[in-house]
Amino acid sequence: MRWWDIAPVLELEQELFPEDAWSAGMFWSELAHARGPHATRHYVVAEAVPEGGSAAGAGRRIVGYAGLAAAGDLADVQTIAAARDQWGTGLGARLLTDLLRAATAFECAEVLLEVRVDNTRAQRLYERFGFEPIGFRRGYYQPGNVDALVMRLSDPALSVPADGPVQGETHG
Repeated sequence: MRWWDIAPVLELEQELFPEDAWSAGMFWSELAHARGPHATRHYVVAEAVPEGGSAAGAGRRIVGYAGLAAAGDLADVQTIAAARDQWGTGLGARLLTDLLRAATAFECAEVLLEVRVDNTRAQRLYERFGFEPIGFRRGYYQPGNVDALVMRLSDPALSVPADGPVQGETHG
């Protein structure tokens, strides 16, 4: 994800998470820590290329994004989202795979995340990757006062294929 991706990411963010969408400032802050030798963040977007179009051509649209923060040997999935028309295509799994590879590159031993208790689709995805529930954060998602399920994955390096790039149209 680059600065020029923020506006289209915000549109998707607002569509998917209208009550608790991130602000532009939150994305700018995260991206400020995603480059250079002391980077502690990894953000990626997925783009759909129109039929008959080229990867560099006009008409591309961001259909997903994800971000990870690392501190010491612990990583935290900050955000992960796929456009509704991409649900069921494997995009979420590709984005999560990319984040887990980044956690491994950051030499993190564990990855944590929070997910809305009512988002069973995402919970199933995380469980497929080996995340286990470890607790709740009451009223975590505001202003709707929705609880978060906290999940943990030990040793992210064991949860993703060791070879080859992430499949799909992602770039970081």
